[in-house]
Amino acid sequence: PQGLRGWLRSAYRFATDRNDFRRNLLVNLGLFAAGVWVARNLTDIDLMAPQPVP
Repeated sequence: PQGLRGWLRSAYRFATDRNDFRRNLLVNLGLFAAGVWVARNLTDIDLMAPQPVP
């Protein structure tokens, strides 16, 4: 239990420390990757593409 409690405490500190450069880097990379994935998978709804004239 002590090891689990320490791990939870370190995980909580890791998730709440806003000055942690590595955490911010990981979060930003994750958000960027998610945005790229969404943009690549939603090419049907590409707002930047010229719309066809009816």
